[in-house]
Amino acid sequence: MADSLVIVESPAKAKTIGKYLGSKYIVKASMGHIRDLPKSQIGVEVENDFQPKYITIRGKGSVLKELKDASKRVKRVYLAADPDREGEAIAWHLAHYLELNEKDACRVVFNEITKQAVKDAFKTPRPINMDLVNAQQARRVLDRLVGYKISPLLWKKVKKGLSAGRVQSVAVKLIMDRENEIKVFEPVEYWSITAHLKQGASAFEAKFHSLAGDKSELHTEADVNKVLEKIGDRPFTVGEIKEKERQRNPSPPFITSSLQQEAARKLNFRASKTMQVAQQLYEGVDIGAEGTVGLITYMRTDSTRISPIAQEEAKGFIEEKYGASFYPETPRVYLKKNANAQDAHEAIRPTSVLRTPEEVKQYLSRDQLRLYKLVWERFVASQMSSAVLDTMTVDLASGEATFRAAGSKLKFAGFMKVYVEGSDDDTPDEERLLPALTTGDKVLTESVEPKQHFTQPPPRYTEARLVRSLEELGIGRPSTYAPTLETIQKRNYVAIEEKKFFPTELGELVIQLMEEFFPEILDAEFTAHMEGDLDHVEDGKEDWVDVIGEFYKSFEKRLEVAEEEMKEIEIKDEPSDEICEKCGSQMVYKMGRFGKFLACSGFPECRNTKPIVKATGVTCPKCKSGQVVERRSKKGRMFYGCDKYPECDFVSWDKPVPKPCPDCGGMMVEKRVRGQTEWHCTACTHQEEAAELEEAFD
Repeated sequence: MADSLVIVESPAKAKTIGKYLGSKYIVKASMGHIRDLPKSQIGVEVENDFQPKYITIRGKGSVLKELKDASKRVKRVYLAADPDREGEAIAWHLAHYLELNEKDACRVVFNEITKQAVKDAFKTPRPINMDLVNAQQARRVLDRLVGYKISPLLWKKVKKGLSAGRVQSVAVKLIMDRENEIKVFEPVEYWSITAHLKQGASAFEAKFHSLAGDKSELHTEADVNKVLEKIGDRPFTVGEIKEKERQRNPSPPFITSSLQQEAARKLNFRASKTMQVAQQLYEGVDIGAEGTVGLITYMRTDSTRISPIAQEEAKGFIEEKYGASFYPETPRVYLKKNANAQDAHEAIRPTSVLRTPEEVKQYLSRDQLRLYKLVWERFVASQMSSAVLDTMTVDLASGEATFRAAGSKLKFAGFMKVYVEGSDDDTPDEERLLPALTTGDKVLTESVEPKQHFTQPPPRYTEARLVRSLEELGIGRPSTYAPTLETIQKRNYVAIEEKKFFPTELGELVIQLMEEFFPEILDAEFTAHMEGDLDHVEDGKEDWVDVIGEFYKSFEKRLEVAEEEMKEIEIKDEPSDEICEKCGSQMVYKMGRFGKFLACSGFPECRNTKPIVKATGVTCPKCKSGQVVERRSKKGRMFYGCDKYPECDFVSWDKPVPKPCPDCGGMMVEKRVRGQTEWHCTACTHQEEAAELEEAFD
């Protein structure tokens, strides 16, 4: 007979743990949180030290009854929610409902769901950590005060349904500020000169570096012509050659933010999808003879620490698989990225490096395998030797002009044999080799190519860039990144086009009002300071009521001023040139969940709506009569389909190019290959480098 009840959050986790613990334990799932603040009211007693008024979450009645009944049939109850603030809060709410003493040793935590880790955790249960609980309560109350105090004001003064959040508002402001930078950006002209050279059968390039010993900037075509005159028909002669050895170190193992960024770059995963798939890998997958096992450690962490046991296992694997030279002289230790990192946690790593992606491939879905492979490779590489590159810099003289060629050769692959970190700027990590050159050599000049350039504005935020910026600014914590990105899109404050964030008109309006009346909410430093205060609550250094009270003093005054001075704003529908085909009224632009759409101005008598169609200039390759247009999926992702839908069901995730394939006349689409944009035919194997769009129409 079972004498202990174990409560976790999810059925998948319950299933995995149940197999490890045996028949003396009943393992059940709470299905996440069981209590929360009410949705219909603020749920915080401001005058009573900000005490939250929790209620049972609707629909949890049957689950709670089952847990209550089970708790009465056993001697002990263990609360095994996730090892973070939120998990601690779930355990505390469960203890309250089941009438457990939070000071008893009822809390069990483990960083990985493997048989040994789970059994070890049950040998050392502990009381509920109220500092962790209070840090979570403080965040919940703080966000509720901001959201439920500012939102009604926006409804009253602007439009119903608007809302404001603390971390989300800062994220939207970052996106809006970046858009404003792009709008006011003035391109600056500059030029480059590239010499295409050859030594024997080997071709290489050299860039203009200096004129008569002075490093000259090429701002105009006149500057370029001055250099070209100095070169004339003179040959290029090899001058100074510098060779040196350079080491490249591996990236640390993943933390939550770096996992989300790399999954976006390499797998095209949204942050929410990354966390969803990571949760599945953490909670456990049936891998045949070994049974159900958690494949990665806990995925909400900002620590790069690795356990000595995992390091020792990695060392043995690397030396056996790749050789002793691929393991460094001493194990790699990665320092905390920031002072607030929760170093009680580990980095995200495979629970056993011996479970290679190839061995578990047959048991995982495509997305699970791709993410597991990413985690596995990053961890293994993080423990390996540095890569060694031979770098070479060569100066070549042509008259008074000096050109410089640079190249590198991989001397020892080290960690690069397994994994190389991606880049937001899509810079391909390739070797550029130079031929064998000797000072005094005259090399063959194939051509000298001047090229005009213009400085580029700062790039718009992708999910990866935004997560990195929030992390660098100290805003949010591992558990908040994905929900923040989801929320700002659901509220229609931002839209995503071609994987980049754009602020919507609604988002800009709300941020402008927030800037005027609640500037501290949008202040990145202020928000980061609040995050630090929450960390101090978690460490037991500050009282959560004092932290909220200090914030509320100035916030309450801001609310009073806004109530008096914020003017009512009428958001008028923007008229369009479209006429409603159902009633003949003019159609107007409205903002919906996935951006703008057309709606009849005769609403509510006429409820006709239709999407705004953006043509691509490409004839549908399937029906040959329709046009390919931009569309959005139910999840807001852009795709391309025939405007004759549903008669024609042609769709493509890749952007069509308004130029037919020169080989077969088929439709070509844009693809990113090793950081470069290429055009690929969908009907044959033709590929070419992307040209300027204007050229495509010629």
